[in-house]
Amino acid sequence: MLIRLVFLLSVLLMAVSAVAYLFTRDVRYLAFIKQILRYLVFLLLVFAVLYALEHFGLVAWRVLA
Repeated sequence: MLIRLVFLLSVLLMAVSAVAYLFTRDVRYLAFIKQILRYLVFLLLVFAVLYALEHFGLVAWRVLA
């Protein structure tokens, strides 16, 4: 649920920034989109590592059986 909310808010922010860039042609909006993408990819990688650790590591070691 949290990942979906973060993804939805990120997509909305990028869409608003893209529309703002189309109207103003200010490069700051493109840099903001790039920054959002960078943090979104980092956050998704963190969640993927935590999921893999929980699924393969802790369950296999019977910590969370």
